[in-house]
Order: sequence, then structure tokens, then C-alpha cells
Amino acid sequence: MQYNDVKGSAGDWRALSVALSGTFMSTLDANIVNTALPTIGQGFGASLPQVQWIVGGYFLVISCLLLLFGRMGDMYGRRFMTSLGFLIFTATSLCCGSAPSLGLLITARLGQGVGAAMLMANGPAIIMAAFPGPTRGRALGLLGLTVALGSLTGPGLGGILIQGFGWRSVFYVNLPIGLLGLTLAQRFLPRQERLSEERLDVAGAVLFAFGMVGFLLAIIHGHDWGWTSPLVLLGIGVAVVAFAVFYLWEHRCPQPMLDFSLFRIWPFLSGNIVAFLSFLSMFTNAILLPFYLHGQQHLSPLATGLVLSSLPLSMAVSAPISGYLSERVNFATLTSIGLGIMSCGLFWLSLLGGDSPLWRAYAGQVILGLGAGVFMSPNNNSVLSSTPQDKVGLVGGVLALVRNVGMVTGIAVAISVFEGGQGLAKMGGATADAAFMVGFRAALTTGACVAAVAGVLSVSRRRLFTSKPAQEHRVVHKNA
Repeated sequence: MQYNDVKGSAGDWRALSVALSGTFMSTLDANIVNTALPTIGQGFGASLPQVQWIVGGYFLVISCLLLLFGRMGDMYGRRFMTSLGFLIFTATSLCCGSAPSLGLLITARLGQGVGAAMLMANGPAIIMAAFPGPTRGRALGLLGLTVALGSLTGPGLGGILIQGFGWRSVFYVNLPIGLLGLTLAQRFLPRQERLSEERLDVAGAVLFAFGMVGFLLAIIHGHDWGWTSPLVLLGIGVAVVAFAVFYLWEHRCPQPMLDFSLFRIWPFLSGNIVAFLSFLSMFTNAILLPFYLHGQQHLSPLATGLVLSSLPLSMAVSAPISGYLSERVNFATLTSIGLGIMSCGLFWLSLLGGDSPLWRAYAGQVILGLGAGVFMSPNNNSVLSSTPQDKVGLVGGVLALVRNVGMVTGIAVAISVFEGGQGLAKMGGATADAAFMVGFRAALTTGACVAAVAGVLSVSRRRLFTSKPAQEHRVVHKNA
């Protein structure tokens, strides 16, 4: 039976609820756990480098498995992979909350990464299958709204839970959301025919994982260990060799995990490039603004959180509107406008001084959030609509991977530029506060320039798209 024919052009909003549940849970968890890190470290008597593996290990697992689970969703069906993702994430959340030691907590957190990767990779594919017609844009807009709400809710809810019930409660809060998502997936997602003639590319998955681990460890720890240190050079070497062998293997494998022919589709390639650049630029702000608010404005943690929350709040406003407009306006027009607004927001923030009124920091965050919300939904729509239907799960995994790598790279770029600018200022005799502001402005100006470059690239894509809704994707399903 043609599932899309049954649901019609209006789309299946019940299936959307499954994708939104997984997105909200994974986004909420990422933000709420960050809030708990100091308390967890104090509870286990652990140092900051040890506690950071609660976040770092989770991120590494997700990045290594996104492509694999996206492809598995194409092969075995989104219902199976999403249900399994909810089950694993919920079970390992229980294990995290009851972990008697830091080592077991980190181990359970790696398991959470497995479940989160399944949900992240298959969420966009669920929307593509459930919304074949003109309402896909607003569905993707609601996905952007859900990301914003998860980011907005995480820090505040985390503080309340930790203060009232202890750090373990930030993991237990996932249990009802996970069980709800699992129930919705079993009830509303259709059974998809398994591609029994295809085999999983295990060798490709292992090679890709080795490459990602080497690359991410080098990027994450390059500043701490030194970019020319043996460990960083080893990580880069492992990444180069593993990715090179992976590329050669995928061209020889009859059923590769990553179909490199996708990169010959310019809307797909260019959409991922501008997505990478957008997240890189955003995270020059995300990593440095908290230090500015704490060190230069002398704000309390609560006041700092309020300023930072203004970005996802403004994104929650603009994302659904942009998703709706993407059904009527050229994708590239909206993405270009969004990137332009983001560039303006970062440039505005780069002009902050140590004694600037606080409303200027709020305004910069709002501008940046509005631009991000305008950009994301139509860009995701352009990428997902440009590829073959039987690869849409893989494409969703690529989009999520690009987002993660962009975030990590943005942090590395921001820290490197900041340290360079700060160091030069100190050599010139500047005070500590003045040197901080030199590095801060240099890093955010770099982010603004990156967003502007992405905007120019996005403008060049306008001729690739029409203002009509994306071409319908059809998926053959069995009766549930």
C-alpha cells in the first residue's frame, strides 16, 4: 500500500509527533546534562577532564553512528530503528540515573549516544515520508521549533531538578518522554518493507568510526594538548588514513554505507556546506559569550542563562514561520536571508565592550536566533528534497553529522582565534580584561565573516530551486 497516498498531501501529523518526541528528548538531554556536570563531578570527587567524558563520549558515539543508523533506517525501516532508539535511550537513561560510579555513568552515557544517534538519523526521514506534499515545510519548521524548545527548557529545568532532587533526576526525566515516544512509534509509524537484498556495510562503518574518533579527538583537544603534540598529530594521522581507506572501500563495496554519488548532487552538497558553515559560525558565539557575561558583565549563573536563552526563544518564533514560507518561497532565498541575519547578529555581538549595557547582548542573541530559525528549516528541506527517496535516511544522518562537526569545529576555531588575539594584546601591554575583549571580538568577527560567506554561497543556489513545493517522495509500506 502507498502510505503517502493514504495520508495525502496534508501529511501525517501523528507520525510527526514521533519525530518531535525523539528530537525534543535528545535536545533536552544534551542541554540538561551540561547543567549537571559540576554537581556530578562534586558527587563523585572527579576532576573536570574526567567529567567532560560524560559529554564528550556521548558526542563521539553519536558522530560515529549517524551515517550507519541512517542507512539502517533505509534498509530495515524507520519504525524499527526509531522504536529501538527510544528503547535504548530510555533504558540507558535509567542506567545513568542509577550509576554507582563515574565509570559506569560514562558507560551508560555511551549507550545513550547509541539511542540518540538512531533517533537523530531517522527523524528527518520520518518527516519526508509522512509529508510528501506542500505541508512539508511547516513540518520541518515545527522540528526547528522543537529543537529550540529543547535547548530553551534544558538549562532551567536542569537547575530546578538538581536543586530539588539531585543530579540523578536529570536522567530520570527522560523516562516518561522515552516511553511516550516508543508508544507513539509503535502506534503511528507504518511498517516499511525491508530491503532484504541489501547487506550492511560493516567494514565501511568501522573505518568511518575510526576516522571520526581520530578527527574529533584532535579537534576537541588540539587547544589543550597543543596542535603539534604527538597525540593530536596521531589523531589527525588516524583520521586521514581511515577516511582515505573508507573512501576507497566505499567505491569498491557493492552496497556502501555512504553513497558518494550523492555529493554530485549540487543542492545536496551545497546545502551541507552552508549548514556546516552556519553551525561553525554560531558556535563561535556559543562557546565565548558565557565567559564574556561572567567575566566582563559579572552576571550570576541565572542571569547568564536568561541571556543565553534569548537565542533559542527567538529561534522558536522564526523557525515555524520560515518553515511555512518555504512552501511558497525559494529555499535559497530564505536560507540566504537567514545567514545574512546571523552574520549581522554575530557582528553586533563582536562590537560589545566590557561596559556595554546588557540589552545589547540580549539584542545580539535575539538577532542571531532569528537568523538561525529562518535558515535551518528551508535548508534541511532543500537537502532532503534533492536526493533519492531510498537514501533519505542516510541523508538525514549526513545532515546531523554535518551539524555536529560544524559545532565542534566552531568551538576549535573560536578558541584558536580568541587565544591568538588575546595573546597578541597581552604582548602589547593590554590588561587582562582588554586582552579578553580583543580575542572575543576577533573570534566573533570571524564567525560573522563565515556566516556571510555561507550567505553568498546560498544566494548562488537560487537558480537550483523553484518556489513550488518540493517534489513528492513516495515510500512503499506494508499495512501496520
